[in-house]
Amino acid sequence: MSGQGKTTAQDGVAELDEAAARARLAELAAVIAAANLAYFQNDAPIMSDAAYDALKRENADIEARFAHLKRADSPSEQIGTQPGEGFSKITHAERMLSLANAFEPADVADFVASIRRYLGLADDAPLAFTAEPKIDGLSLSLRYEDGQLVSAATRGDGETGENVTANACTIPDIPQRIANAPAVLEVRGEVYMRHDDFAALNARQTAQGGKVFANPRNAAAGSLRQLDPAITRARPLRFFAYAWGALSAPLAATQSGAIARLGELGFVTNPLTQLCTDLDALLAHYARIEGQRATLGYDIDGVVYKVDDLALQARLGMRSTTPRWAIAHKFPAELAWTRLEAIDIQVGRTGALSPVARLRPVTVGGVVVSNATLHNEDYIAGRDARGAVIRDGKDIRVGDWVQVYRAGDVIPKIADVDLSKRPDGSQPFGFPTHCPECGSEALREEGDAVRRCTGGLICPAQAVEKLKHFVSRSAFDIEGLGARQVETFYTDGWIKEPADIFALRSRYGAGLQQLKNREGWGEKSAANLFDAIDERRRIGLGRLIFALGIRHVGEVAANDLARHFGSWAQFIDCIDRAASEPAAHAPDPRARKALLPQSPAWAEITGIDGIGEAVALALTATLSQGAERASVERLVAHLDIQAPAARVQDDSPVAGKTVVFTGTLERMTRAEAKARAEALGAKVAGSVSAKTDLLVAGPGAGSKAAKAAELGVATIDEDGWLALIGGTGDG
Repeated sequence: MSGQGKTTAQDGVAELDEAAARARLAELAAVIAAANLAYFQNDAPIMSDAAYDALKRENADIEARFAHLKRADSPSEQIGTQPGEGFSKITHAERMLSLANAFEPADVADFVASIRRYLGLADDAPLAFTAEPKIDGLSLSLRYEDGQLVSAATRGDGETGENVTANACTIPDIPQRIANAPAVLEVRGEVYMRHDDFAALNARQTAQGGKVFANPRNAAAGSLRQLDPAITRARPLRFFAYAWGALSAPLAATQSGAIARLGELGFVTNPLTQLCTDLDALLAHYARIEGQRATLGYDIDGVVYKVDDLALQARLGMRSTTPRWAIAHKFPAELAWTRLEAIDIQVGRTGALSPVARLRPVTVGGVVVSNATLHNEDYIAGRDARGAVIRDGKDIRVGDWVQVYRAGDVIPKIADVDLSKRPDGSQPFGFPTHCPECGSEALREEGDAVRRCTGGLICPAQAVEKLKHFVSRSAFDIEGLGARQVETFYTDGWIKEPADIFALRSRYGAGLQQLKNREGWGEKSAANLFDAIDERRRIGLGRLIFALGIRHVGEVAANDLARHFGSWAQFIDCIDRAASEPAAHAPDPRARKALLPQSPAWAEITGIDGIGEAVALALTATLSQGAERASVERLVAHLDIQAPAARVQDDSPVAGKTVVFTGTLERMTRAEAKARAEALGAKVAGSVSAKTDLLVAGPGAGSKAAKAAELGVATIDEDGWLALIGGTGDG
């Protein structure tokens, strides 16, 4: 939790009056009790560690200000929760306490200073601490008598735990007999599960239809608390020893010495435990352990600092639920460092190429994270979509150590890169310019942060969504063939592209594998579908162009194109010519505009009123792709494509003429003018060219009027236009 977050929480407490404080303490007691039950007893957390810690701190802050309001069931007086009902109970000879938490270096400095004050030590007096990883597992106490394991108990509420002796005996790291031990020895530590074992367990659970665990801590806790020890035996549990309870004889004079003695007795202790002589050494070791977090192979959520001298520990003693001589320095709950092992490109249903980081698994915010979004190629390169620098300009490369963050339930993201750990010889990531699914060109349009596959119907990643669009109401609208049927037919391999729809009768209307024999179909419903498909072989040009699902080509644009070209042959001929012209390959709009004199087909497309460069680029890029074009040609071979219905008055003075409107129209909107012109049989273009017959120019006509004058195109004003077509423009 950040310092800013703490200040905000304290400010909130400062604003409470007594009544509000009493109500908030009651609310916190209930919420924290429910969280304890879910975490400690049900192994199914209902909130993140960060959220839980924040509630506990808020409760403590309120109690500090309103001490007389402290409840009998105060969360600050509780450790864990009551033992579950499925096990017998064991009362701990010595309480199993929890630890106070530190979240900032300043908290650790306060901890060290408070110990010196309590003991009356000068700032320069020697004071050593041990620093060890805080294992994210389930606390367990093992009691040995004369070297024989006699009981094992969970922490429970600190006073009483669950008797899990039979289960503990199945864990290989827990010896059932030890030699040369004190007559009474309670060894305390953490049951945990390694990442690789956790992944294998979840894979087995999935295959068997069993419970899948959210993280290794839940898996370890759930496995240890099985009523059947045979299930626990089958689970890959481990145990780290790091403390002790009741003893008939001391293990050593220091914490570090006692841990070494536990190792000699046959217990597994953590090799990262280190002796530190001052605050700087503690914080440096914290940073080292945090940097190794992703490579440990098991989960940790912080570093525990303990006064090393056991005599000083005894002097410092205990608070109600925590020792004064120890503190847990927690990692930021939503942040972790790990290695970026690969960058994969996923193709979405709209053709967007999305980079995904494949990470060495690390637990962030209570969830094992192995993937993170990289947004787009700009983000990987260290800039945003507008070209501004992010992450101080650091790009992201395979092999990098990256900081992952996960706030709430959002998709994990990469926040930073540690350049000091970048491998020698690493290369910037080359974002693909062709679709990894179908090999079609992947284009990035001007102003778009995303690169998109132009494969369309032939791209497997886009195929189903494109087919759904193809049969939608404004496209082919085939009765009986909706989105659900398309999904089923595609999954079964009956339909892979639109042309396959029109071959369904010949392929699945006879023989052993017939549509009528499928579940949910009969002879009549199958025949009705085949007839409905046949009815749509005759289709309007505008519907066909829209049904192809080309980016930027909506219903209006498709019908504008259809009215302009009149036939599929003329449409596709112009697209082919435009695709081969210089303007189609220009790097930006300014360059394309400069090349228009050399690109008559391109100029014709962009000259259609309502059709801009984005549509022209999408048309030429998509329909010039070999595989996509072949798919379209196979479809067209099944169709009888109809020209747009004529909306022409035979005696219209503008029938068959190409008209351009420019400037401000004062007596009608541009849309009304266009609709009226088309109804009279005119073609409305968006730019002036040698094919323009008439320019209607209002105030502010600008370059189009100059171009018309240069080409000798007839030009009239709005009044002249209304007089020509015999209308007033009113009403």
